[in-house]
Amino acid sequence: MLFNGTSAAGQLVDKPGQTIATEQRNNMYWALIAGGSRGIGYHIAEALAARGYNIALVARNGEDLLAARNNIEKTFPVQVEIFSSDLSLPDAAVEIAGWCSEKAFRLKVLCNAAGRGGPKDYLSLPPADLRNMVRLNLESAIELTLALLPLLQKNAPSNILNIGSLAGFAPVPTKNIYSASKAALLFFSYSLRYQLTGEKISVSCLCPGPVFTKPSIEAETLKQLGWLGRQMAVDPARVGEIAVRNMLKGKMLIVPGMLSTLISLILRLLPAGLLVRIFYQSGKRKQ
Repeated sequence: MLFNGTSAAGQLVDKPGQTIATEQRNNMYWALIAGGSRGIGYHIAEALAARGYNIALVARNGEDLLAARNNIEKTFPVQVEIFSSDLSLPDAAVEIAGWCSEKAFRLKVLCNAAGRGGPKDYLSLPPADLRNMVRLNLESAIELTLALLPLLQKNAPSNILNIGSLAGFAPVPTKNIYSASKAALLFFSYSLRYQLTGEKISVSCLCPGPVFTKPSIEAETLKQLGWLGRQMAVDPARVGEIAVRNMLKGKMLIVPGMLSTLISLILRLLPAGLLVRIFYQSGKRKQ
């Protein structure tokens, strides 16, 4: 059942008649996953639910949210609340924070998993789409973290998990804005971790290589990377488990998979000028 919100940025999605909701909120901690209805975000939600966290899911598509809630509640003895919000809109973070306060969540974990990629990037997309990519990949995480920081401080020790990408370790001409926004998110995570020193809030950044969450991603990866992309790929559920396990250990940088970890080390060691030439020549050969 949908309850219309007060602006275009978000609307409540809830189920009526929850007689045990208040008791559960008072006795269990919550994890909020922005972009948690599908993909990596959903599997992170599952891994947190398996550890006894109540789950607050935020995403744009109401039907996907309902399906995600039903799946998690059928599998784990936790409560799931859902909120439909377009995270690319300026008022989204404020509305989500208001919803959390209204629900009196004891927020222990914030996961910023919303993002946008795809085969088209700079020079191939109109400015509106490029702005949308930057909004989802970077700005939404910055704004939502700031809006929910008081709740995380109140329930510390707590955790923030940002979802970056292996592409954030190098300038990739075929994925210019995507790699740039993920690099910015990684540096934001590093800096925020030290800004929150003494607050008992740990900041982590997940930087996975290929994760086949839908057929189009698999097809694009195999087209660009071929056999190597197949070898680098990690199952989405395993990515979620690795992310949550390492986040709760307080690890800053999380790269799932041995091959992706090795490649991430190489990317960090090589000069950016050399990397961009390699990726540019590789992209030309694929055309």
